[in-house]
Formats: sequence, C-alpha cells, structure tokens
Amino acid sequence: MTIEFTAWPNEFAEIYRQKGYWTDRPLTDLIDHAPKESVAILCGERQFTYADLCQKSQNLAGYLHRLGLKKGDTALVQLPNVAEFYVVFFALIRLGIVPVNALFSHNENELSAYVKQIQPSIVIASQQHKLFENDQYWLKLQQQDPSLKHILLAEGSWGASLVEAMAISSPNLVEHPNAADQVAFFQLSGGSTGTPKLIPRTHNDYFFSIRRSVEICEFSSSTVYLCALPCAHNFPMSSPGAFGVFHAGGCLVMAPNPEANVCFDLIERHQVKVVALVPPALALWMQVAVDRKPSLASLSLVQVGGAKLSESIARQVPEKLGCQLQQILGMAEGLVNYTRLDDDFESIVKTQGYPMCSMDEVKVIGVNGQQVAPGEEGELVTRGPYTIRGYYKAPEHNAKVFDSEGFYHTGDLVSQNEKGYLTVVGRDKDQINRGGEKIAAEEIENLLLKHEHILHSALVAMPDQVMGEKICAFVVPRYNSSKLKSVQLRKYLRGFGIADYKVPDRFEFIDALPITPVGKPNKVVLREVIRQRLQLNNVS
Repeated sequence: MTIEFTAWPNEFAEIYRQKGYWTDRPLTDLIDHAPKESVAILCGERQFTYADLCQKSQNLAGYLHRLGLKKGDTALVQLPNVAEFYVVFFALIRLGIVPVNALFSHNENELSAYVKQIQPSIVIASQQHKLFENDQYWLKLQQQDPSLKHILLAEGSWGASLVEAMAISSPNLVEHPNAADQVAFFQLSGGSTGTPKLIPRTHNDYFFSIRRSVEICEFSSSTVYLCALPCAHNFPMSSPGAFGVFHAGGCLVMAPNPEANVCFDLIERHQVKVVALVPPALALWMQVAVDRKPSLASLSLVQVGGAKLSESIARQVPEKLGCQLQQILGMAEGLVNYTRLDDDFESIVKTQGYPMCSMDEVKVIGVNGQQVAPGEEGELVTRGPYTIRGYYKAPEHNAKVFDSEGFYHTGDLVSQNEKGYLTVVGRDKDQINRGGEKIAAEEIENLLLKHEHILHSALVAMPDQVMGEKICAFVVPRYNSSKLKSVQLRKYLRGFGIADYKVPDRFEFIDALPITPVGKPNKVVLREVIRQRLQLNNVS
C-alpha cells in the first residue's frame, strides 16, 4: 500500500533524475553511511554515535514490525527536542511507515485533526506534554479512530516504553522503505485556512533539498550544529538542519528551547559552530550577548529564517554575535532561498537570498497574473525538483494554490532584484507570522464565532518589536460588550484545545467591522487601526 499524493509529471521526474537531483535513495542513507564511531547527537548528558543512531532505529523498527505495523501505515509523532525524535523518524522510514511530526506546542485541536487526516496506526509521544500525562486523551483518540491501536511514550508510568523498544535487538529485521519517489513523511503547512494542511515529502525531493543545502552552507564532518528551534520544523530539519548534519557526518547538539542563556551554555560547552534562529530569538540573543559574547567564540554562522528579519537588526549580527549571518527564505512546501556565504554584506542584510537550485523556477507576478519587472512587488510562485505539486487530500485548496502548469502560489509578497535575490515585503494570504509560527486567521475567527455573545470577529497581525507580529482579534459583541472580557475569551479559546501560540495577544471590542466592496472584513483598515492604537499607547 502506498500513500496517494500529487506526483511530479513523468517528464519532470525524468529530467530531475538525469541531472542527478533525484538519486532514488531512501532517507535512511543519511545515517547508514556515516562514520559509525563519530558522535551524531549530544542530548543533555547523553551521547549517540552514528552506530548508536542506526542500531536504535533498527531496534525500534523491529519492535514496530512485531506489533504488526507495516509498509503503508501512518504514525502520529509528537516529541520535544530530544534525540529520540530522530531515532523514531528513521525507524519509521525503515519500514515504510509514514509519519506526521506534530510540533510539541500543538494541542488537542491540532493532534485530533492530524489523526482524522492520516488515520495513524500508532502514536509516539511524551508524557512531558499535558495531553499524555495520563491515558484520557489517548482513549479519546481511539474512540475517534478505531484503527489507532498502539502508543509509545518516551517516558512515564503508562503505555509502552519507547526507551525499552529502542533497546531490544532486531537482528533479522528486513527493511521495507517506501520507493524513493513515494511519500516518506508529512510536513506541516502554516496554512491560511482553518484546516491544517499536510505536505507529502518524498525521499527523492527531500534528500535533494538536504544535499544541496549542505553544499551551499558548507557543512562538513567538523560541523557542530545547535538545534534550538523545535526539531519538527522544516527549517531545523533540512535547511540544512539536523539532516544536513547527519549527511555531512557532523555533530548535532540538542537544546530544549532557544532561550539565550541555555543555548549560550551549550555553545560554549560543545564548541558549537552553527545555529538556526527565527528573528525574535535572534533579537533576544543579541541583548544577552552584550554580557556573554565570550561564550559565543566558537560560533561562525547564525542562520535566520521563518519570518522577515529587519535590515537594522541584520546589520548588527557580526558585531553583536561575532559571527556571519545567513538569511533563509524557505517553506515546508519546498523552495529554499539562501544568501551565500561569500555574498557581499549588502545582499546578506537586505535580502533573503536566491533559490538554491538552477531548476527552481521562480516568478514574481502581479494582480493580473503577469510577471512584474525587477524590483517591483508581487506574489512569489514556484515549481521545482523539491517543491510539492499538491497538499495531501486537499483538492479544493490545491485548485486555488497550484495552477495548471504546476506552479505553487505561495501567498508571499516579494520583490526580486536583477541578480535574482528575493526580499520579502509581506503576504497575500490571511495568515499571521508570530515569531515564525504561522497562524491561520480563519481557524481562530471560526472558533470565536461559536461564542454566544460574539456576532463578528476578525484576526489581524499587529506589529511587535520582539515577535515581529502578534495577534489582535477584533470582536463585535452580539449583546452588551460588558459581558466579554479578554481573559475570558482566552480561556474560552483554550477550551478548544488549540496551541497556545494561536491564542490572540490582544482583543479589541468594536461596534462593527469595516467592510470591503465585496463584503469581507477590511483587514487593511483593521491593521492600521491597531497600529495607530499601539502607537498612541506607546506600546509598539
């Protein structure tokens, strides 16, 4: 059984193979051919060599096989920043089991949506998450999907033990990874609608993205990379991320979170050379570095992506952190743009780089659908050897964002200079980028409209010096507005089991929403309203 997805047309697949982009190798090759005794992962006080990583993932694959899991099954994985995340990933890949890796910040609403979409045979989770402190949510998931039979927990007093499963030798394991041009796993889309979209990534397209990223960023066996962002994010997975480290035979250092002092200690202790951050984390690091710059002596490169980095902050990186800056504009759907390590300083601080592959077809189009001139703003559309041709089981949405030629319409508003470098200027889709986490406005608006005292709602981004953007919810009360309070609405939304980062930072109660000529809430006006109010209150 294989997972259905929108494949690349045969004529494109043939070209990508001829050029050596697609090599028909499984993602397990990232670790299986590394120098066995080299250290692959440092996680707290624990150390994993490549031999350990291979053996433990093979052991776990054997355990899963004995449970009856097989090629074509799916899995829901939710783990924090620990080495087990990678053991689990490669174990599943070995058997052709297709996982979706939920963020550790995701809550009941998100996980239940993933279960509905992929109907997994197993959940692999951690009791550090409140949903799995006991078996109540697990029993609820089983009622939602009777095909869900198994759970493995990284630690804890109930459920099967992931640690024990990783320790049981499986000498006779026969691996059955999916074909390299088939789905290896699902990535998560930020999305602009209420339903989470799953991104099918194949071995071929993802492996190429990793290999090419390693070349551009010059990762090698001497690379020591700090995983400070959530490990399930595409950025710290493959740009070049942890998988790039494995492909190069380097060392991955796990950080529990991107908090500056925690990471500075790890950088100093393990002589970390590279780290990937989102702009809010970078800004906080630069504040702390005033007193702790010696701790960063080994750091040679900081990569920044996930949201637009302001030019003023970008210019300060070499002085404040003592290392080089590399800007990245990437997306879980595929396309990745990098500033190059040998670029001139102005290109590095003013742009988000250019595509990493010569066969990345990129266009910037205006409202008429035609390409704009260099330097003009428009929507970024793209296709290429590692950019998907469709979301998983989302035909209506695919019809809106993929055109007849297979170009993906990203919703990102950019400009492209004559050298091909892209600069992000905004976005066309109804989405808020809160420090690198993407929030679909429609999802939260629909939940607010279920409240008996709310008539209309509209979510917009409001500027924030640290996060870049925060969430402002404009609410039109159905009755007396005195019955609606911000603290009550936050509690109300959390009751739906949504991730905390999706809960609005601010509520504004108004008599009516401004309306566009076609009858939709005028969010341009609302963004200006909150900008002026923040300015007036000297909050911005």
